[in-house]
Amino acid sequence: MKLDTFLDPSTPLSAVPELARHAEALGFDCIWAAETQHNPFLACTLIAANTRRIQSGTGIAVSFARSPAVMAHAGWDLAELSGGRFLLGLGTQVKAHIERRFGMPWPESVVGKLREQIQAIRAFWASWQTGEKLNQRGEYYKLTLTSPFFTPDKIEQPGIPIYIAGVNAGLARLAGELADGFHIHPYHSPEYLRSALLPAIEQGAARSGRARANLDVVANAFTVSSPHDEALVKMQIAFYASTPSYRAVMAHHGWADVAERLSAHAAKQEWAEMPGLISDEMLRAFATVADEADLAAALHERYAGIADRITVYIPLRPGERDDFWKRLKADFERASQ
Repeated sequence: MKLDTFLDPSTPLSAVPELARHAEALGFDCIWAAETQHNPFLACTLIAANTRRIQSGTGIAVSFARSPAVMAHAGWDLAELSGGRFLLGLGTQVKAHIERRFGMPWPESVVGKLREQIQAIRAFWASWQTGEKLNQRGEYYKLTLTSPFFTPDKIEQPGIPIYIAGVNAGLARLAGELADGFHIHPYHSPEYLRSALLPAIEQGAARSGRARANLDVVANAFTVSSPHDEALVKMQIAFYASTPSYRAVMAHHGWADVAERLSAHAAKQEWAEMPGLISDEMLRAFATVADEADLAAALHERYAGIADRITVYIPLRPGERDDFWKRLKADFERASQ
């Protein structure tokens, strides 16, 4: 099991080189950059250029806001720059953001469009590496035009992994069918994963004649080791649980009524009212609650048989909680042996 970290959404690009070197020195396996306040491809460029060992990945880049060609070029360039250390993580976002923030159309089939995007990206890569003619046709894309002027050179490590993210079974099934990895949303419980998402991944893998072992599952894990952590995590759980398309997670535990109340508060922007609806039982369902000294062992126990990579949902900042991160990494390695 690998231990990854992520860029705090507020991290300016000017601070990324120092943070990347710090994460590499601490021994993390990957730094994930999300598409929130900054473009994740730019952050991954800086990570790749300022490190030698650690991987970088978009976790996630919003695929429905981009064309397959744009994503293929970004992934290709980052694979070359990093010497094969780049992971292309894609996510769909939700309808309101795609239409009203990115100004792009929402597809009739979320799974169908993301499947075509992945197939199209890989078709570009195959064409660039082998010289075969581009001929990718589907419901959403018809891609047939190539010329030498727009074709990148071959690269030494063209097998760029594609990870996708999701909350519900449809995208988990697609990950098993087609992707190299699956990002579990931080708003989850092990029970929900075992009953809903892991079986869907296995179904998708079986559809393509693959084994579950062909795919990395990345668990983005809420952790609570202090009252300060608890307050922040309850706010995060409340925010995510208020999203209607994520309601299946709360419903799985019998808390659908709480999710509806959270949605009502969110619609009125009553953010301060929301954390109070998250009970201690809910907190323990959605977060790993343990003392710092026991956190690595608790994470291993919670995600054994579920995840191949863990990303602790605490921002990494150079000079802040360095002793905690060093101890966690050392304890995590011991627990993995």
